[in-house]
Amino acid sequence: MLNIVLFGPPGAGKGTQSQKLIAHYHLVHLSTGDLLRAQITQGTVLGLKAKKLMDEGLLVPDEVVIGMIDSALQEKKEAAGFIFDGFPRTVPQAESLDQLLAQHQTRVSCMVALEVGEEELVKRLLERGKTSNRPDDQDESKIRRRVNVYNTETAQVAGYYANQHKFHALNGIGEIESIFGQICQIIDQHQRPVIESPIAATDEVKA
Repeated sequence: MLNIVLFGPPGAGKGTQSQKLIAHYHLVHLSTGDLLRAQITQGTVLGLKAKKLMDEGLLVPDEVVIGMIDSALQEKKEAAGFIFDGFPRTVPQAESLDQLLAQHQTRVSCMVALEVGEEELVKRLLERGKTSNRPDDQDESKIRRRVNVYNTETAQVAGYYANQHKFHALNGIGEIESIFGQICQIIDQHQRPVIESPIAATDEVKA
């Protein structure tokens, strides 16, 4: 199973690349925001718990979010893999995700982060705000705050996946198809089986 953590600050083009990867690798898109809204709409136990916390102005705890992801994984057992969007954002979340995926006999294949400078992000989001009708795309101070939160949250998560040799950063500025091709190259490398060399195997037997 192919499981991709695709990261990028607001305006980095993550949404565009996600859709292309979903189509190319036949993956299921797992957005924690979408899962949360779906659980609340369906009135599930997790959804009701999350809604109660949100109504009180509290953050939804990690165990609730993990529970929602667990439900999604069970519903899509036959999927070729998943793209995780918006999760994990902290090291404890990454550790919880690893444990959950292990229970489903799979794992995170790789994490790809699209890197774009702050000024370019501000420019892109202000332009997007002209048509998106999103207030947070129309206020420069809010945009910079969102970018800062992303940079703060993901720095340690990047290190977590780097320690597993799964983290890859790409320049998010350029032609869409070119960036997509680079992401595919990274993913394809992680899909290749590790073949032990005959020499190494012989040496191990001798030892």
